[in-house]
Amino acid sequence: MHHSMYFFFLSKIIMVINMNILITGSASGLGYNAGINLAREGYHVFLTTENDKQLEVLNDKVKNMDNIDTFKLDITNKNDLRKLEKKDIDILISNAAVGYGGSIIDIDTEKFRHSYEVNVLSNFELIKKVINKMIEKGNGKIIIMSSIISNIPIPFFGIYAGTKASITMTGKCLRKEIKAINKNIKVCIIEPGLYKTGFNRFMIENKYNEETIFKDFYDSIRNLENEILDFSAKKKYDSITKQIIKAVKEENPKEIYRAPMFQNLLIKLYIKFLKK
Repeated sequence: MHHSMYFFFLSKIIMVINMNILITGSASGLGYNAGINLAREGYHVFLTTENDKQLEVLNDKVKNMDNIDTFKLDITNKNDLRKLEKKDIDILISNAAVGYGGSIIDIDTEKFRHSYEVNVLSNFELIKKVINKMIEKGNGKIIIMSSIISNIPIPFFGIYAGTKASITMTGKCLRKEIKAINKNIKVCIIEPGLYKTGFNRFMIENKYNEETIFKDFYDSIRNLENEILDFSAKKKYDSITKQIIKAVKEENPKEIYRAPMFQNLLIKLYIKFLKK
């Protein structure tokens, strides 16, 4: 009995050591933090950046860390995506995203298009490449980073929320499709709430300009948004990192993981009682 338990745990450790995790958009923030923690758990982690400047900074940050490799992976770049043909990926955490704030009727059309190009189309182009290789070898896991904002209409964040709602629904459908043909390939979704990564603050500030029909309301809107961010946004990433690690480790992951807990509760209450 003792020997069988020993070999069981030994096999689990060996399995972790041999697992390759690719995280896109991991120059900083949640992707970077998750990658560092997964490397400490024994996984071999590929951290990727959109451009060479970010890569240089990232390399400096991880130069003394074990189990981490880095490379440039702009998911909108076909040549960068070809790099994946030589990588054996066991788990993909699809995290790369851009965010623009502003009214749907005001936002520049190119920003509108770019949001969907990066957050939706390019993310699923990446997923298709990786998942087809997983189908060939018969196992793997796709973890799609969406957002809690995909569940609730927040004025002046409609473009970003729309891309994330699209990601969540497409991910749910993919989960069912893949389950029908191969139960050893898992698909799940992570929906982080508000964290102080700088990403939310950037979306708040990048939408304010004088050329808008909403300019008379912007001071009050900006003040309210900053108050909400200061009050609600979590400084530490621990709660969402735990959910990402759960999704990585669990043999049969849930459809959706959310954090922080209080924001998750608010979303559940909204969906149940207020959504119309």
